[in-house]
This record gives sequence, C-alpha cells and structure tokens, in this order.
Amino acid sequence: MRAAIWFLILFAVAVALALFAGPNASGVTLYFAPYRVDLSLNLVLVLLVAAFVLLHLALRALSALFELPRQARRWRAQQKERAMHLALIETYTHLLAGRFLRARKCADVALHQEASLREAVGDIPHGPQVRALAHILAADSAHALQDTAARDEHLAHLLADADAHSQTEIAEGARLRAANWALDDQLPGDALKWLEQLPQGVSRRMATQRVRLKAARLAGQPLLAIETARALVRHRAFTPEAGNSLVKSLAADVLRQVHDLNQLEKTWRALEPAERATPEIVCMAAQRALQVASGPHDQARGKALARQWIEAVWPQYEAMAPGVRERLVSLLEASLDDADMPWLARIESAQQKLPHDANLQYLAGMACVRRQLWGKAQQLLTMAASSLSQDRMRRQAWLTLAELATARGDTEAAQDAVRHAAQV
Repeated sequence: MRAAIWFLILFAVAVALALFAGPNASGVTLYFAPYRVDLSLNLVLVLLVAAFVLLHLALRALSALFELPRQARRWRAQQKERAMHLALIETYTHLLAGRFLRARKCADVALHQEASLREAVGDIPHGPQVRALAHILAADSAHALQDTAARDEHLAHLLADADAHSQTEIAEGARLRAANWALDDQLPGDALKWLEQLPQGVSRRMATQRVRLKAARLAGQPLLAIETARALVRHRAFTPEAGNSLVKSLAADVLRQVHDLNQLEKTWRALEPAERATPEIVCMAAQRALQVASGPHDQARGKALARQWIEAVWPQYEAMAPGVRERLVSLLEASLDDADMPWLARIESAQQKLPHDANLQYLAGMACVRRQLWGKAQQLLTMAASSLSQDRMRRQAWLTLAELATARGDTEAAQDAVRHAAQV
C-alpha cells in the first residue's frame, strides 16, 4: 500500500515537472517606475520556493536559538533527577549490604537533589513518593546506627509530608515501620501506640498482626497476644503445628496471670472451645485452680473446677503424650479428696482399659487409698511403684505403701518401702 502511494506521488511530481519545467511562454512582469522587470513564470516559482525554504530555515534557527536556555535548564534538571535516582538506588544497595553510614549519606544526597530539583522546576511527578522513600531509608539507616534523634527527625518529616500530600499508604507504612523500630528498642508500649494509629483495614493485615503479636508478648498482654495469634492462625500465617503450639503457650501465659478463682473462671470462659479441649491448656488451668485457691471453701471449689475441666479431655487420655499423661494424673490425684463415685468409676474404667499404664495404676491406687480399699490399693501401687517415670509420683507410691504396711503391722515391708522412697 505504501509503495502504491509513493508511485502516485512520483507520477504527480513528474506531471508537475512536465508542465512547468518544459517550454513555458508564461511570464511575470514587475513594475518599479520607471523600471520594468520581466521574469519567466518558472523562475518566479523557483524563487518563491527558495524564499519559503529560507524563511522556514531562518525561523527554525531563531526558535532553536531562543530554546537554548530552556534546553539547558531541562538538561540540568535531567542530570539532577538522574543523580537523585542514582542516590536512591545506592542508598538501598548500601542498606542491604549493611553499610548503614554510606546508606544514610546517599539518602541525604537524594533528598538534597530532590529539593534542588523542586526549586529549579517546581513540583515534579512522584516527588512526595521519592522524598518518602529517601526519608524511610535514611531513618532505617539511622536506626541501625542507633541514632534515635536522626531516625525520629526523618520519620517526623516523612509523616508531615505524607499528611500534607494525602499520601495515606506512605503514612501507614511509616507507622508500621516505626512500630518495628520500637520493638527493636524493646519498647512494646510504643509499638502498640503506633499500631493504634493505623486504620482498621490496615490493622487486619498479616504484617500488622505479626508486629502486634510480638509487641503484646513483650508488653506482657497475653489476652491481646492470644487474640492476635488466633487471627493469624485463621489466616494461615503459621503452619498448623506452629499455630497450635503458639496458642497453647499464650493460653498458658493468660492463665498464669490469674490470681483468684473468679478471674480464672472468667478467663477460662474467654478461651475458645478448641482451646478448652486441649489437654495442655486444661492441665495449666487445673494447676492454676489448685494454686490460687485459698481457704477450705476455695480449695474445694478449685478441686471441683479442676476435675470438671479434666473431665472434658479425659477420653483423650490414650492419645496424649507421656508427659501430658503424667501431669494430668498428678493434677487429678491432687483433686481426688472429695471426688464422687462417677470419677472413681472413670479412673477404674481407664485403668482396666490400659492395664499396663503405670500412671493409671498409681492414680487408681491412690483413689483406693482415699476410699480405704487397702488391699486393692496395695496391689495397684506395688505394680506402679517400679514403673513410674516421674520421681514425685514414684516416691509418693513407696511412701503410701510404707503407710499401708505400717497400718497392717508389717514393719519389714514398711522399712523396705521407705528405703525405696529414699533412693528416689
């Protein structure tokens, strides 16, 4: 198509040349009294074309001459802009390489170049973003150098500039970064204050939740920490195993801060059903119920609460880890004083289901002692005493056997049991 158009243009030029370049009797007469100038039409046309070309070239030359100062300013602005971007790149490179002093100097150079460029040509595209990036990199470098004053100064400039130009995302990122700096300085309270300034949508982001979790744990606020951990687990921020382990640890921290039974019950109800069905958390709650109880009435209530919470996880006994089994049996033993018959039936049923479990033999034996079933208690404790792995329970089993032997007048068996207890 383009070739056909060029052929048409060539034909048109050929026709025009044939009309005007050949013999042409036409002429143009110019009168300058008292003179007269006769020119051929072809010469006049050539002169007109030449005059037009000369005039066009002259205008182009004048335009280029007057454009020189503007082009010089533009060239200088481009050089400053390139220097600014190069300084930003070098800042980030030095920061990644751990050269924090060089990174801060390059960030200052970038800020100086941006300010100079703004004075020369006015506001530039993406100027606020460039300044924000330079300030945040300079603040990061100052933080690494433990120059808190310089870091806070850059942060203040960044926030003021972001608020002035309605750069909400930049301000949010700066506040989140400030929270991380506060955590590095072991100031969890300041970190939580920075996080409180973030909008609700930003607070739900995974990065923000991670910072809040660390700050809450450092600040000794396990309730806030466990709520944050639950949100992170729901968003799959951790593997299932790591998430469950973290929630267990935080639930234990929450329970450790309880100092009376009423607060303990309130805290227990605040836990999620899945957490209340976790044996490790149940053990911690039962242990805390026995520890915070003061006075006969509270002690009886604490033991009742411990048995009530243990009852929910008792069917899982066979699937529990050995350490959790020992802890659960120990706590249940401590709360057996006023246990009712259904509990004794549960213990006996579990012991019959797992007849070789030394922990259940010990627990059933101690339950028989409290019910004054001396013969069965001696049989169960004798089987458990040599197999128990926990020193406290093994020692208690031998001491109980010594008491039973003393009660029936078997001095030799009592001494032998006391000797085994002493060896433990």
